[in-house]
Amino acid sequence: MTTSVSSQTQCCIAGGGPAGMMLGYLLARAGVRTVVLEKHGDFLRDFRGDTVHPSTLRVMDELGLLDAFLERPHQRLEVVGGWFGQEHVQLGDFRGLPERYAFIALMPQWEFLDFLAGEARKLPAFELRLRFEVTGLIEADGRFAGVRGHSPDGDFEVRADCTIGCDGRRSTVRDAAGLPVGDIGAPIDVLWFRVRRDPAETDSSLAAASRSATSSSPSTAATTVNAPSSSPRAAPTTSSATTSRRSAPRCSRRRRCSPPTSTTCARGTTSSCSPSASTG
Repeated sequence: MTTSVSSQTQCCIAGGGPAGMMLGYLLARAGVRTVVLEKHGDFLRDFRGDTVHPSTLRVMDELGLLDAFLERPHQRLEVVGGWFGQEHVQLGDFRGLPERYAFIALMPQWEFLDFLAGEARKLPAFELRLRFEVTGLIEADGRFAGVRGHSPDGDFEVRADCTIGCDGRRSTVRDAAGLPVGDIGAPIDVLWFRVRRDPAETDSSLAAASRSATSSSPSTAATTVNAPSSSPRAAPTTSSATTSRRSAPRCSRRRRCSPPTSTTCARGTTSSCSPSASTG
């Protein structure tokens, strides 16, 4: 490989997701020279995680970032509930926690990542390199001494005292290091899609569940999904779908959604998102 860019740092992190960005921020805050490599050019993509829980808000508060963080667009969810047939069940109430983080913040993950990147860039020990895709590891003297990959300017190497892979479930760093993965299977599948919501609605329910394909709930969109046969704990289910008053949701897995909603299915029970849980 012909290398056009070569650099040296104390810590190199592959992957600019929540784990990589937060770790990079914390290390740079402690004075460790840190380079975070992210293969995309920005954070404007669909993500599965659009909820910031009280425990995370507390960490942000301890870091002195909470007030600035909550200036980003978000919705506050203080009580979590859902409809099960005709019965509404309250599943959680965060109002007993300290007031500063007594809620779930519904915020698109790209806002979260963009905020962390902005705060990290204020630190002299931090560097974020976008459109730098890691393709392998550098080995020297019997250890992993950094990463190699390609960027718009050509191939690159980043040598580091410490190399960390935060590049997701299909981690290039993990595979290159030969680290084994234990696959325990999954009993459910999750589908992400957009459901329109009337801003005048005040019902904060996150979900509606029914065993029937003819649910009487006027704002229910439901479907069941069989988990892949390779999943050792998957249970057979019956596919069904129903909507009334509203059109069926369209899959937006590759489209921006703020925030996306989900439907899950496990062991014969159909779960679906209420339109009141999402923004259109």
